Amino acid sequence: MRKHSLLAPTLILIVLAAPQLGCSNNAQSKAPGDTDEETLIPVEAAVVELGSIDAVFTGTASLEAEEEAAVVARAGGVVKEIFVEEGDFVQAGEPLAQLDDERLALELQRAEVSLAKLDMDFQRHQELYEKKLIAPGEYESKKSDYDLQKQMRDLARLELEYTTVRAPISGVISERFVKVGNMIQSNEPTFHITDFDPLLAIMHVPERELHRIQIGQDAVILVDAIPDGRFEGSVKRISPVVDAATGTFKVTIEVYDRSRRLKPGMFSRVLVTHDTHENTMLVPKSAVIQEDDESAIFIIRDSVAYRRLVVVGYANGSVTEILSGLQQGDQIVITGHGGLRDSSLVETISL
Repeated sequence: MRKHSLLAPTLILIVLAAPQLGCSNNAQSKAPGDTDEETLIPVEAAVVELGSIDAVFTGTASLEAEEEAAVVARAGGVVKEIFVEEGDFVQAGEPLAQLDDERLALELQRAEVSLAKLDMDFQRHQELYEKKLIAPGEYESKKSDYDLQKQMRDLARLELEYTTVRAPISGVISERFVKVGNMIQSNEPTFHITDFDPLLAIMHVPERELHRIQIGQDAVILVDAIPDGRFEGSVKRISPVVDAATGTFKVTIEVYDRSRRLKPGMFSRVLVTHDTHENTMLVPKSAVIQEDDESAIFIIRDSVAYRRLVVVGYANGSVTEILSGLQQGDQIVITGHGGLRDSSLVETISL
């Protein structure tokens, strides 16, 4: 009996100590007020700035010449000499080639001799008629002979002039169809002339853009075939009708190229500026996040990124206009927002 009474107090002490040890371990694992450290997300940022932005309609077109002409021979004969080659610029009326003209030169000479003889005879009869020494019928007969021979002389002179092939318009010789020694017939093609100034870009624009395109609007023509192929132009003509089959209307752009590097038939991209907004908020296009029908941008304040809905306006090149939702000077995320959520902690980095 005495032995059992000594063991009982020892067991009671062990049982009472166990809960106290457990409480001590819990207090050491997490002290009150401790929080997990959140990872900073690296992002690249930019500042909202004011500037101007153009509203641009973009289309494609093949370049065409405003004026071009097929040069035909107005007389037949053998090509005796050629004065120009392909690529040469010529003025209207400039000689391009010379045909053999010996026979026509002789016919003109004979016609002039005959005219000179009839002129002397007509002058003598005119003096007699004025003195009333000959009848009116005889005078009229001599005058008719003189006028007829004068017309024959003029015709011979014209045929001789036609042996020189001349440029009907100013432009560049784009094709030559004859060689020295060729026998050509009247109305046979000899050259093709293309006027490169100006060139035209013909676009077919959807009818929904009809109210935006106006005559005189500025345009930029980009040509991939030329390394720095950026040329200025303007809207010259707008077709008054819409093609029912395609739902488009024709817009003619006049292209200015003093360097003469553009060629008819080249493929080009045309940008027509139809509106401009001045002093408007601009952000890099990469900053705008499109989700369903909403546009959003992350703004940074005190290293925290907040998602803000915005209303976008014109977009041009690498910038986008913001109509509402931001203020000038706001710092915004332009790279790295793919993993962001509203109120995420961020670290701004420079790339």
